[in-house]
Amino acid sequence: MSILRNLAACLALVAAPGVATAQSGASDDVMVVFDGSNSMWGQIDGTAKIEIARSVMGNLLGDWTADRQVGLMAYGHRRRGDCTDIETLIAPAPGTAPAILERIGTITPTGKTPLTDAVEQAAMALSYTDRPATVVLISDGLESCERDPCELARTLEKGGVGFTAHVVGFGLASDDDAASLACIAEETGGRYIQASNASELGDALSDIGSAVAVVEEPEPELPQVTLTAPDTVVAGAALQVGWSEVVAQGDYVTFAAPEMESEDYISFNSTDDRDEAELRAATRPGMYELRYIHAATGDILGTRAIEVVPHAITLTAPDSTATGARFDVAWTNASHYSDYVTIVPQGAEEGSYGDYLTVQENETGSLLAPSEPGLYEVRYLFNIDDTTAVARPIEVTDVSVTLDAPATALVGQEITVGWSDPIDERDYVTIVAAGADEGSYTNYTRVQSAREGKLTMLPEPGLYEIRYILNEGRRTIASVPIELTEPEITLDAPDEAQRGAQVPVSWTGAVHPRDYITIVPAGAEDGTYDNYIRVQDATSGTIQAPAEVGLYELRYVLQEGRRTLATRPIEITAPSVTVSAPDTALTGAEIDVSWTGTVHPRDYITVVPVGADEDVYLSYRRTDDATEGKLQMPSEPGQYEIRYVLREGRRVLASRPITLSDAEVSLTAPDSVVAGAKVKVGWTGAVHPQDYVTIVPMGAEDKAYDNYVRVGGGTEGMLTIPSEPGLYELRYVLREGRKPLARKTVEVTLAEVTVSGPETALAGSPLAVSWTGAVSPQDYITIVPMGAEEGSYTSYVRAGKGAQGEGQIVAPSEPGLYELRYVLREGRRDMARQPIEITEPEVTITGPAEIRAGDEVAIGWSATINPRDYIAIAPAGSDAATYDSYLRAQARTEGKLTAPETPGLYELRYVLSEGRRILATQVMEVLAADAQLQSGATLEAPEAAAAGTTIDVGFTTGSTSPDRRITIAKADQAIFTWVNAVRIDGEVPVALPLPDEPGTYEIRFLDVTEQEVLARKVIRVE
Repeated sequence: MSILRNLAACLALVAAPGVATAQSGASDDVMVVFDGSNSMWGQIDGTAKIEIARSVMGNLLGDWTADRQVGLMAYGHRRRGDCTDIETLIAPAPGTAPAILERIGTITPTGKTPLTDAVEQAAMALSYTDRPATVVLISDGLESCERDPCELARTLEKGGVGFTAHVVGFGLASDDDAASLACIAEETGGRYIQASNASELGDALSDIGSAVAVVEEPEPELPQVTLTAPDTVVAGAALQVGWSEVVAQGDYVTFAAPEMESEDYISFNSTDDRDEAELRAATRPGMYELRYIHAATGDILGTRAIEVVPHAITLTAPDSTATGARFDVAWTNASHYSDYVTIVPQGAEEGSYGDYLTVQENETGSLLAPSEPGLYEVRYLFNIDDTTAVARPIEVTDVSVTLDAPATALVGQEITVGWSDPIDERDYVTIVAAGADEGSYTNYTRVQSAREGKLTMLPEPGLYEIRYILNEGRRTIASVPIELTEPEITLDAPDEAQRGAQVPVSWTGAVHPRDYITIVPAGAEDGTYDNYIRVQDATSGTIQAPAEVGLYELRYVLQEGRRTLATRPIEITAPSVTVSAPDTALTGAEIDVSWTGTVHPRDYITVVPVGADEDVYLSYRRTDDATEGKLQMPSEPGQYEIRYVLREGRRVLASRPITLSDAEVSLTAPDSVVAGAKVKVGWTGAVHPQDYVTIVPMGAEDKAYDNYVRVGGGTEGMLTIPSEPGLYELRYVLREGRKPLARKTVEVTLAEVTVSGPETALAGSPLAVSWTGAVSPQDYITIVPMGAEEGSYTSYVRAGKGAQGEGQIVAPSEPGLYELRYVLREGRRDMARQPIEITEPEVTITGPAEIRAGDEVAIGWSATINPRDYIAIAPAGSDAATYDSYLRAQARTEGKLTAPETPGLYELRYVLSEGRRILATQVMEVLAADAQLQSGATLEAPEAAAAGTTIDVGFTTGSTSPDRRITIAKADQAIFTWVNAVRIDGEVPVALPLPDEPGTYEIRFLDVTEQEVLARKVIRVE
C-alpha cells in the first residue's frame, strides 16, 4: 500500500548526461612517479630499460607543463631492499620539464618496487582530497612491498575531489604484472598503456601527455534555488511546493527529515516543465525540510524548513457487527485522498490490512467484516507509510442463518431455496455432497437482498447438503440435507424417419427447461449430441434427422451434467426425391426447375459442374414449400448437373445433367461518338434482364466496366460516353460472372465547343455567357480563377438542350484574372475556355452620421452592381456576415431601414451578394431614442488620423458655460469619461492628442458644468 520511493533515483539517472571518463582539468597538479627499482637495468633489444625511458621522457613533458604545477617522485633509486625508498625529487611547480628530464638522467636503479606507497604519497603531496590531482606512473614491474594497488586506487577515487592516475607499463614480465598496473588506471578513470620496446614507450608517453594536457572547462557553479511553501502542514497531508527556477531536467523536490542524506526522502516530485508540485508530509509531527535536489549531482540546491503538526482525524464505527456483514464507517479531517480505512485483528502488526476502502473525497464508507468472530480494530492508515493515524475497536460476532429447502428433489431439477435475513449480498447458497470440505461449492445462487432464489440440483442421485456460505472467507453459516432421486422420463417417436426430415418427438416427466432431446448414432457415448431441441415447458417438438441412413437413438439429456435419462431407437432411411430441368440452356440464363419428394424446406436446388463434390454449389434456390422455381445458370459453357441437396449434411439426393452454351448476342452503335454525349445502343439475343451494356477502353479486363445500361426487357438504351477521347469497346456483359458475350469497337472524339462572354466584368455583377457545340444538357458553363484545376467550378449555368445557348452567371467577388469554361458533366472535362478580367466596382454609400434608436434611416448608394446585393446596418467592425437589418439593392440607388434599438456605433454597408464582400461603408452612431442631435455646437476634425499624433479640432458653439471640453473617447466609453481632453479657453481650433492604440473613437464637445453633450464626431485612429 505504501508509495514506492525509488523513482527519484531513476529520474536522476535519466537526467544525467552520461558518466564521463575523468581527466585532469586545467587546474590539476601533476606528479610523475618514476620507477627507479633494480629491474630497470633489464635490457630490451640490447639497451637497458632505464636508458630507453630517459630517451623518450620528453614525449610526456610537452608545452602543457609551462603553466601547470608538475613534480617528480621516484622509488627504489637509493637503497636495496627498502620499501620506504620513496623521494620527491622535484616539487610541483610551473615550467619544471627541463629540471625533471635532467633529474631523471641522474637516477640509478637500485632497490625494490613500492609503487603503491609511491602513488599514495604522490596523491598526498598533491592534496588530492582538496583539489583535482593527477599522477602519472611509469613502472616496469609488479608491486614488491605487499600492498594492493587496486584497493589503494579505489580509496583514492572515493576520497578525492577529482583524482586520476595514468599508468605506463614498460617491458612487463607477465600478464599478472599488467593486470596489477592496469587496475590503478581503471579504478580512477585514467588510461593504461603497455609498451614492450622503445618505440611503443615513446608513443605511450606521447598519448599520456596529450591526455594530461586536455583542458576542461570548469563545471559551472550550480545556482541556489528558493523554495516556497507553507510554514506548517498537517501530518500526512499534501502540500504545494514552488521553486524559483528549474536548474536541469530531471531535478526534483523532496520532503525529508533534517538528518536524512540528500538521496533519502519521505516523498518527492519532479520539477520538469512546471514551477510547483505536490508533496506528501511526514506522518509524525516535528521539524522537517523541503529540498530541491540536482539530479545529475545529487546536490541540495535549496531548502526550506517546515513543521508537521498533529492531525485531527477522527474515526467512527459500530461497537460490534456480524461475521461477513457489511458495516458503515465514517471519518473526519482526512489527511489525503489516498489514505485508507481497514479492519484487522486487534493488535495486528502496523501496516496490516484486511478489507479496505480509500477515503478519496468521501467521509463515509463501508467495510466487510471478517468471517471469523473475535476482537478487531478499524484503522485509518496513512497511505504514504502505512502507519495508523487512529484506530477504533470493534467486535465481530457470529450470526445465525436458517435455510428452507425440500428434503428431496430430482437430479437436475431447479428448486426454490429460502433463507432468513442475508448477511451480505455477495453471500451465496450452494449444493455439495454431504460432508464436503468447508469452502466447497458447485451450482450456486447469490443471496443479494432477496429471501429466496433458484438453485439447480446436481445430475447424480444421492445425499447432499444445501449450504449458506459467507462470501468473506467462504465460511459455512447454515446447511440443510437434501436427497436427490432419479426422475421417471419417457420418450415417444416414430420407429423410422427419412434422412434430413423433421421428426416429431414427445416426452413426459421433464426435469428442467434447459434439458434437451437429441438424436445420435445408436450406442454413442453419454454426453454426445447432434441436432437437438430444448424441452422448455413443452411436451413435444420436432427434431431434424441426420443426413446419413442407419440406426440412431433419440435421447432425453439432463442439461446439468449432460446425463442421459431416457432413450428411444429410430432408423433413418433414404427418401425418394426427383429433380427435373431442360437438357440444354444458355449461359447466364434463368431456367425453370421442378422437384418431388421435398424432405425439408431448407433443402436447396443448385447447379454445379458434372462430378463436383457433394458440398459444392453455385447459384441455388431453397425448396421451401414449393415444387418448382427459377435457377440462374453459370456464365461458362459446358456440362453441368442440376442437384437436389439435403440441407442436413449437404447430401445430394437427386441430380440431372444439363448442357450450357453461350448465347448469340449482337451490338449496334455508331462507329464514332462524341465524348460526354448520350448515345443510343441496341442489342439482340439478350439473356437476362440484369445483363448490361457498358463502354470501356479498348483491351480492358473482361470484368471491367464504366458507364452502363441494363438490358431489362428491351433491345436498345441510352449510354453516356466517357469524357476522354480514344478507342473504346461497347460490351454486352452477362450479369452472372460478368462475362462479355458481344463487343463492338467505337472511337470517342472531342466535340468542337466554344464559350464566349465579355472581356471584363465588375466583381459580383451578373455576367452574360453563350456557347456552341453543346454535348449534354447536364454540361455546365462556369467561371474560375485563371489556371484553376480542371473540373473546378463556382457560379454556373447548365447547357440545357440544343447545340447552342446563352445564360447568366455571377462574377466572383474578388478582382483578378479568371476563365469562362464549358465543362462536360461526364468526367468534368474542360471543353472550351475564354479569359475574362474581373475589376473592382466603385460604389459609395451615404446616410446620416447620427440617428436615434428606432428611427427611419434614409440611405443612398451610387450604383447597384447586382440586384441581389444588399444594404445593411451592422455593428462597427463586425464581419461581413453580421447585420442588424438589410434591404436588397435591386435596380434602385436609395432605400430606407430602421435604426437598431441598441445605441452604439454602427456601419451602413453595401455588401456584394456574391461572396458577401463589403464594397462601401459609412459610420453611423445610434443614439438613445430621446437623445439630442448636434445640440448647441458643431465640430470640425479629420475623418482619420495616425495614432499618437495631435490634430486640430475646430468648433462653433453658443454655450458660455465656464467648463467646456473637447474630449476623445473609445466608441463604447461612458459620455463623461475620456482618453484625452482639452479645456476650451476661447481659441479656435484646439490641439487634441490622439490615443496610441488604433481603433474607432469619438470626439465629443462636452458642457461639463451642465452635464450635456453638445456635439459628437467619429474618427478612425490608424
